[in-house]
Amino acid sequence: MKLINRYLPEYQFAEEHSRYIPAPPERVLDVIGRPDVVDDPVARILIALREIPNRLAGRLGFASNLHHRPSFGIADFTFLGRDGNRELAYGLAGRFWQSDYGLVAVVDAAAFSALNPSGIAKLVMNFTAEAEDFGTRLTTRTRVWCGDDATRRNFNPYWLLIRPASGLIRRRLLKRVHDAALQTLPALPS
Repeated sequence: MKLINRYLPEYQFAEEHSRYIPAPPERVLDVIGRPDVVDDPVARILIALREIPNRLAGRLGFASNLHHRPSFGIADFTFLGRDGNRELAYGLAGRFWQSDYGLVAVVDAAAFSALNPSGIAKLVMNFTAEAEDFGTRLTTRTRVWCGDDATRRNFNPYWLLIRPASGLIRRRLLKRVHDAALQTLPALPS
């Protein structure tokens, strides 16, 4: 957990999920970023539902920051790094409670670290792979730091509303990583 602690040592909101995967840590971390793993149809539906009001406003001629933008996804995160076969981390910054997420462009890990958190929330999502028995315990953690009291007040109801869907997406992602890691394992001799 070196990366998540480096990029977000303090936080007000957190979520954690884990799953045992009968594959080595290296293989488990390697499959996480694959498009077929992160592109979950249930996640796409949940995100589409969240984006309907903003996208509909754009179609009706009203202001919409999402009208010509792809749906929210892993591409919106900034890759913060990989610590060998132990951890991957991704960052995101913005006013997530806004209908267009209020995302702040962050080009790399250094920019994420340097970002002034006043008025925005900073989020780090990581994946840690720990050897367990003959496989890996994969854990994903999400931490959020709100840069000031007003931001925390705005984020808190959003967190309460989005957390169940976020948890479902994370658990499904762990299952998809599990399945992908097993598909890439060579067959055992009989």
